[in-house]
Amino acid sequence: MSELPIDIQRIMQMLPHRYPFLMVDRVLELTPGEHVKAYKNVTINENFFMGHFPGHPVMPGVLIMEALAQAGGIFVIENMGPSAKDKLFLFTGIDGAKFRRQVVPGDQLILEASVIRHKLNIWKMRGTASVDGHVVAEGVFSAAVVDKEKN
Repeated sequence: MSELPIDIQRIMQMLPHRYPFLMVDRVLELTPGEHVKAYKNVTINENFFMGHFPGHPVMPGVLIMEALAQAGGIFVIENMGPSAKDKLFLFTGIDGAKFRRQVVPGDQLILEASVIRHKLNIWKMRGTASVDGHVVAEGVFSAAVVDKEKN
């Protein structure tokens, strides 16, 4: 188990994502078998703001969901321990996604995910993203843990 907070260097050891697709800056809380809390600092320098939308930058909802999935991936990797070394956490679905508020440059996106169910290599988690204490997006997502060499 890693010491908290988990910084960006450790996150990059855990996730295969890199710029411009790494969506978690730091993990603040991680309770094995239960939940994870992390954040993404949203800046005007994000490449997606060039086209979404010029003059009115808004973080795409699918990227908020991706950030939640990445936080969930970190949670699963930490729960698996050393056996996660040669594994990938692949997003397999999302249910009940709701987008409640816009996320704009300068926001700190708080990402929280908790386990609903885990069976064999499939994980199902409830995710909530918030800014300044207000829920901006939520959904239930699932993912599979697979061998890296098969993908």
